Amino acid sequence: MGRSPEELHAAGVEHANAGRFGPARRDLEAGLRSTTDPDLRARISGTLAWVASRTGDPAGGERICTEALASPGLAPSTVAVLAGQMGAIAEQLGRLADAERWLTRAIEADAQESTTLGTFVVNRTLVNIHRRRLDEAAADAARASEIFAHVGQPVDQAEARHNEGYVALLRGDLVEALSAMSQARAVLGAESPAHAAVCDADRAQVLRDAGLTAEAERLLADAADVFGANRMTGDRAVSEFHLARSLILHDPAAARRVAVTAARRFRSLGNHAWAARAEAVRMRAELSEGQVLPSGRRQTSPGRAPSRARIESLAAELDAHGFADEGVALRLTRELWAARRGAPAEGGARRVGTTATASLEVRLLVQEVWSARAAARGRFADARRTAAVGLELLDGWQSAFGSLDLQTSAVMHGNGLLALGLAAAVRSGRPETVFDWSERARHLSMQVIPLRPPPDHELADSLAELRVLRAEGGDWLASPRAAELQNRVRERQWAATGTAAVQRPVGLEDARAALDAETALIAYVFSGDALHALVVTPDRTRLLPIPAWRAVRDAVPGLRADLDVAASVRSGPMAAVVRRSLEDRLGVLSRHLVDGPVAAAGARRLVITVPGLLSGIPWAMLPALHGRVFTLASSATRWVAMRAAVARRPARVGFAVGPRVLRGEEEVARGAAAWQRSEVLEGDRASVGGVSRLAGEVDLLHVAAHGRHAADNPLFSGLELADGTLFGYDLDLVGRVPGTVVLSSCEVGRSSVRWGEEAVGMTRTWLHAGSHCVVAAPVVVADDDACELLGALHAELSARPPAEALAAAAERTGIRAPFQVHGAGF
Repeated sequence: MGRSPEELHAAGVEHANAGRFGPARRDLEAGLRSTTDPDLRARISGTLAWVASRTGDPAGGERICTEALASPGLAPSTVAVLAGQMGAIAEQLGRLADAERWLTRAIEADAQESTTLGTFVVNRTLVNIHRRRLDEAAADAARASEIFAHVGQPVDQAEARHNEGYVALLRGDLVEALSAMSQARAVLGAESPAHAAVCDADRAQVLRDAGLTAEAERLLADAADVFGANRMTGDRAVSEFHLARSLILHDPAAARRVAVTAARRFRSLGNHAWAARAEAVRMRAELSEGQVLPSGRRQTSPGRAPSRARIESLAAELDAHGFADEGVALRLTRELWAARRGAPAEGGARRVGTTATASLEVRLLVQEVWSARAAARGRFADARRTAAVGLELLDGWQSAFGSLDLQTSAVMHGNGLLALGLAAAVRSGRPETVFDWSERARHLSMQVIPLRPPPDHELADSLAELRVLRAEGGDWLASPRAAELQNRVRERQWAATGTAAVQRPVGLEDARAALDAETALIAYVFSGDALHALVVTPDRTRLLPIPAWRAVRDAVPGLRADLDVAASVRSGPMAAVVRRSLEDRLGVLSRHLVDGPVAAAGARRLVITVPGLLSGIPWAMLPALHGRVFTLASSATRWVAMRAAVARRPARVGFAVGPRVLRGEEEVARGAAAWQRSEVLEGDRASVGGVSRLAGEVDLLHVAAHGRHAADNPLFSGLELADGTLFGYDLDLVGRVPGTVVLSSCEVGRSSVRWGEEAVGMTRTWLHAGSHCVVAAPVVVADDDACELLGALHAELSARPPAEALAAAAERTGIRAPFQVHGAGF
């Protein structure tokens, strides 16, 4: 016996809600053929209309709904259902005012709490999200969640919860956004690949706003593929739109290409509002091409930028469609493009402003435009002042984040302002001004002192499972289970790591007061198109240009390769050739970058701060630094704050040796012999749990283990121990970290530069967790060198600070290895 029309309709609705649109259409059309009941036919037509709109024919869906509404004698509840479908389709078409009117009509006509009413409220949530009416959107999302909970619909409730996360995203609460969306995905992702893709596409926007663009873009590209396979043209275009928005930040040429594709898809659907949004992204991408990126490389410039008249016309169209924020952003991008080229603002000194509900991105862009205009007119003090106002806005938002992941990535939003402020500071020629902006740049991602999170057994379980997956080899982070666990780990770390305090940068006089006759500070300052060294001594400050900075930048990758070869080729006829080649490269790099500033400093001890441009340089091997004590400080502010703690000698010392480390046991035995009391973990005792326990009990921890730097996700860099990898995330499970950490492990001293000034890796992870200094190497080190040098290090550490001890050990052994001290080494 065949199914009844009612059963066919119910099955069609279930398929449609799960994103299975082919089966939905078949069941709905069969139900339509098998009934003459006008109300049931109208309801089936309404669902068919929704399926049509989601699969590339919103105009056809609207036509089906309009015809159904014209049917005579429909019950008020049926009219409400059709009004709700009309509102949903209007939202898909970008006609937000029409969508709100239809949905409000449907909500007011359906007083009974039901799945249908909840669906109407969910769809109105989306309309208010697009119009940035966030209070109304939040109220609707919460109401929908309550309705679905009342009627026992967990999948629909998860969708409402997902929308609550999206509202949190627009409010800038990335922690709540990720938490809500992750909770929703756990339910929705099991329904269908299409549902999972919707969740991932929206979660990608959270990651993008957090500055994690590489991962966000992978999620968006994958979601677009899923939508394409399911013939969900509108959703595919939306994913491409957001992908283009993310690409603008670092690859405007690619952003332009993706935005063109998205606009074409929207136009094919008759969605002129979203086509305009995609066109705006395309224009913003064109206006962003040709700019200098944080790496110091310049993007390829397009032939011609969009005209002011074309931009104003498109911005007015966005305003009319209810996307005023995006219209403002487009106008501002044009103003910034003009200011960078020294062109006057249209109408003289016309000021630019924002709407009351403007996003943080737009408010920062306003300050960037004002700063660029001031710089173009030679008013560099005004340029610094307006850039500083923008960075204070960013500070206020960023200060809520204790997570290292969020702190370092969110710097993305301040890149343009930092570049303008630094360039204007250098133009001033005033050392105190350059120092202030240098510290602002260094300190932006580390001003928040994190509150150590409480013990988290779920986090520990997730990391343990990830260790098993990593041990299986291959591209372990690419597996679906690893991706799920990675998301869970990130969510818990973001939510659990609070803010203990906000540390403000020190001024030049405070930094100078912390120096003595033997100590100087060298702060390298990159201002977008120039590199300078600010040399600070107790009685003098000098600003030195580094003319050959491009040669330095281009030499670093080749230098790393030379160091890797030199570590492995230790004997035979090629050893001398490799050594000479390496020494030549190091000599050239030293002459271009270090010789002048070190000579100007004239000090035995150096505090060095560097921008991301110079990340990865093995400073300890540069000839100009031979025989000198130096520490690579995160910022002068952090060095001033931590140097007193480093002066205290360690009372408790611990050592651990991972598997397959040549001479590792000998290395730690030599080190342990320098201390009256120490604990050594070897073999199975050198497990993740064992080393974590030891780390929480000692003042100095020395780990000899193989290591690996994960460039795409630096917090998954780690140390290979007896039962797997100790990840950067594992440090959140250590209640109290050692003041000094020695990492005798290849590569874990490396870091990934996220946004210009910030370099992230295991070294920075220990410092963020509370360690004062970390001894590590940014490149491969020969086992013999590590054993001899770090074994000798401990004989010195018992009597002097880490940077002094490392320099003394190098002099005593004659070994020039790339180990260097990060943080406060003295």
